[in-house]
Amino acid sequence: MERVVLAVVLAAIVVVVALVTQRRQPDPPSSSSSYVPPPQLDRTDFERPDVPWLVAVFTSSTCSTCAEVWSKSQVLASDQVVVQQVEAVADKALHQRYQVEAVPIVVIADDRGVVVDSFLGPVSATHLWAALAEAREPGSVPEGCGGGHDHDDRDER
Repeated sequence: MERVVLAVVLAAIVVVVALVTQRRQPDPPSSSSSYVPPPQLDRTDFERPDVPWLVAVFTSSTCSTCAEVWSKSQVLASDQVVVQQVEAVADKALHQRYQVEAVPIVVIADDRGVVVDSFLGPVSATHLWAALAEAREPGSVPEGCGGGHDHDDRDER
């Protein structure tokens, strides 16, 4: 009888440990497609989570467009904006966590990790600057002056 009680107690302990372990790591935000920028980021996954704004640039070292987008994005860095490259091989875990398979993807996230704007594919410096300005101060960018994703300004570099 002691062995049965001991076996039940051990089984219960294993179940509790498994549940606690499973709950430690929050599930990544879900995305319906790997070609859609993530709608939410966990700021602790990225550098300087205490900075109010994050520009995360998901890239691949084999992508020439990614290199151009990364170059344009870096100039957005300031005391209030952290700009971080998330390279597919070096940062494979983050690409998997956020289900990013298409690159480049640029996301602008606030201090809570809410993605307030994003770009998939090539993007102009004007659109990046305008999107960040609008995110930081809504209404600051006049309509038709660089905001929105319906424009294709690939020639502007």
